[in-house]
Amino acid sequence: MSAPNILLTRIDNRLIHGQVGVTWVNHLGANLIVVANDKVSTDEVQQNLMDMVLPDVIQSRYFSLQKTIDVIHKASPRQKIFLVVIDVHDALALKEGGVPIDLLNIGNMHYEEGKKQISSTVSVDEKDIAAFKRLGELGVKLDLRRVPSEKGQNILDLF
Repeated sequence: MSAPNILLTRIDNRLIHGQVGVTWVNHLGANLIVVANDKVSTDEVQQNLMDMVLPDVIQSRYFSLQKTIDVIHKASPRQKIFLVVIDVHDALALKEGGVPIDLLNIGNMHYEEGKKQISSTVSVDEKDIAAFKRLGELGVKLDLRRVPSEKGQNILDLF
């Protein structure tokens, strides 16, 4: 089995929206977006809304975390994959499940009660920090950046 051609994995709690569907896709040269999320994998309304922002030439797949783990290695080398997850815990589950995530872009993790804001678009709690540290231990490069034109920053430097 060859490794899937994952160009980038991104944490974005909005999943697919204009910034992801246009800016990042164009920057990466992706032709397939895989959203790995248990809830969205069964929500056709959400899927249809997200598909609306994608150019017609970009394919999308909506898989549960387990299905992503099970099928990602079957991807064709022609598939240039942009993998999107909703939070760091899903990213960690995929990595620990064998998905070859080497680079993780942290784009958006909205503020909510009990979280501390560490950048304009990212808020974390202790569980999030522990998951990021574990990903770092697993050799994943952790790049905090909203858009491709920004200079990235290792999120571990902010803890």
